[in-house]
Amino acid sequence: MSEFTGERVIPGQVNDDLWAEHIARYAFAARLATAARVLDIGCGTGYGTAELAQRARSATGIDISADAIVYARQHYPTAAFVAASATSVPFPAASFDLITAFEVIEHLENWHELLIEVRRLLHPNGTFLVSTPNKLYYAESRAKEGPNPFHTHEFEFVEFRDALGAVFPHVTVLLQNRLESQAFYPHATFPPVDTKLDTSRGSPAEAHFFLALCSVDCAPETRSFVYVPRAANLLRERERHIFLLQDELAKTKTWLAGVMSDRQKLIESQDELKAHLEEHNRWALQLDEDYKAALARISDLQDLMQAEQAKAMEMAAAYQRAVDALEQENRAKTQWALDTAATLAAKCEELAETVQLLDQAEATVVERTARAQDLNRRLQQASAQLRMVSESRWVKLGRAAGLGPDLKGDAG
Repeated sequence: MSEFTGERVIPGQVNDDLWAEHIARYAFAARLATAARVLDIGCGTGYGTAELAQRARSATGIDISADAIVYARQHYPTAAFVAASATSVPFPAASFDLITAFEVIEHLENWHELLIEVRRLLHPNGTFLVSTPNKLYYAESRAKEGPNPFHTHEFEFVEFRDALGAVFPHVTVLLQNRLESQAFYPHATFPPVDTKLDTSRGSPAEAHFFLALCSVDCAPETRSFVYVPRAANLLRERERHIFLLQDELAKTKTWLAGVMSDRQKLIESQDELKAHLEEHNRWALQLDEDYKAALARISDLQDLMQAEQAKAMEMAAAYQRAVDALEQENRAKTQWALDTAATLAAKCEELAETVQLLDQAEATVVERTARAQDLNRRLQQASAQLRMVSESRWVKLGRAAGLGPDLKGDAG
């Protein structure tokens, strides 16, 4: 079960005054629950349904919270509990003699449907008890906290009475207030109680809560009811509570002193952080100025770069023109070289042919020279022989005698 939030009462998790405020309504209703079929709408954790079950023929609690129903079933076996919506209850018409809806109606946007559903479920002779906080008092008491986030519609006295009167023929609205009282009773037994209630004070505008008795065929008897909490001496209990609060206050003061010390440390840390932040701000401002100067320098460099790029582009264009001219000249020279190479090749072929012819002529000259030399040698040999013969005496004698060969003729 979830912890107490202020809207769903969990026994043992609320203070005595708040517990008395809620259980008093069920004590009031218990007087009408004897032998009755009871339905408790918005039963919450089920403590009130169990209170009514002590006198009722049957007691059933319904709540839209499944967790609350589980808690109620585990802790209060004398009553039945059903998870259901307050505006759609799974029971036949006229099933209940007493229906309660304490602190429920202000939580519903469609609160009128709750009243219609209760009218369907209520026996014609039955009684419907419904409570809600007084809007005027509640707004004043929660001035600091603000409106209750769980409430969708709060009622003033006249609006509450008229809303109930539009559905139920008989409506009586009682005021629920916490009263200061004095009690006289024996210490061990409780004889019948007589009460005196001074009704000269208080008004609907000042009431804490409204508790209405609604019926269809006949109005129930209206009697004032005083609920005395279980505390034997409320003043003493409150004094003890004050002592506990004072002890808690001392602990709180100690805690608060620690918190204040921590707060001072945080303030000092904040001051240091602030100084550090201011230093960083100055650094950031200087950085921003440097950044702006850098941007200006970058802009200047970009302009210079653009000028240099333009100049470079012009130089590149001039270089390209020079390259183009050189390439054209190179192509012309290359063509000349190719043509010259072709001419040289032709000349080389022609020279080769000339050399070949020269080689052939030289071979012929050598051959003819050799032949001439051979002929010259043979001629010299013949001449030598001829001289020898001419000079021979035998030849001379034969020539004189008219004999021998005619050497002149042979020589010729």
